[in-house]
Amino acid sequence: MKSQIAHLPHRSLRYLESGEGRALVLLHAFPLSADQWLPQLHRVPQGWRFIAPDLRGFRGAGAAFEDPGLRDLSIDDYADDVAALLTHLEIERAVIGGVSMGGYVAFGLLRRAPHRVSGLLLSNTRATPDTAEGRAGREKMIALAREEGAAATAAQMVPKLLGETTKAQQPDLVDAVRRLIIMNSPDGIVAGLGALRDRPDSTPLLASVNCPTLIIAGDEDSIINVSEAETMHAAIPGSHLVVLPRTGHLGNLEQPNAWRTALDQWLTGIWAFR
Repeated sequence: MKSQIAHLPHRSLRYLESGEGRALVLLHAFPLSADQWLPQLHRVPQGWRFIAPDLRGFRGAGAAFEDPGLRDLSIDDYADDVAALLTHLEIERAVIGGVSMGGYVAFGLLRRAPHRVSGLLLSNTRATPDTAEGRAGREKMIALAREEGAAATAAQMVPKLLGETTKAQQPDLVDAVRRLIIMNSPDGIVAGLGALRDRPDSTPLLASVNCPTLIIAGDEDSIINVSEAETMHAAIPGSHLVVLPRTGHLGNLEQPNAWRTALDQWLTGIWAFR
């Protein structure tokens, strides 16, 4: 696995990559970073190249990465960064996968550059926009991040991100997720919250998705219920749905072996003949 910096036309971003072959881009959840994907990057299936970027403002938002583009940032801006990274890496098309916020960015890329998307991996995410209640919650989180920083954000988010089984049985993972969050700057967190709050409705895209699609959900996800994954599955033609037991919002970290099995079976079964 390699950690590299891509110098794109208007900004630089860090990305992790491992393996060789077909490209799968993995987009992290809010408010984590590309390090969320370390379990998958250390065990890449043969014939695949996994690429995991930090979304703009996350982890790399230090002095060398300060970017006025964090102001009024949108989900589609993140998607444009992913498209620019693909161009930088000379990748015409890739499978685009994301957890939670990463799924929203995957929808953004599908909306803006569908010719770049050869497949979709949607884990613990939804197509619908924030409700009025959800938007109000984002505003409270923005105020908290501005006033008290990343540690306060972590204190609020970690109990929601992980399932009850994980919190009871994997205390080290609870600490690891907290550390991933506090590595981010308050500015990056605030920008991400604003993009989440204002994201468009991707529901109209679902019926038109014509590429292989895997949807993964967790039965203990308190942020995005399994029913929302089932709704996407029903709307996306030919999609495949896997519900992981004893799993919360961060399935790839909470149950990495089961999550990897679901991914490997999909990659093998769907992509072997393409």
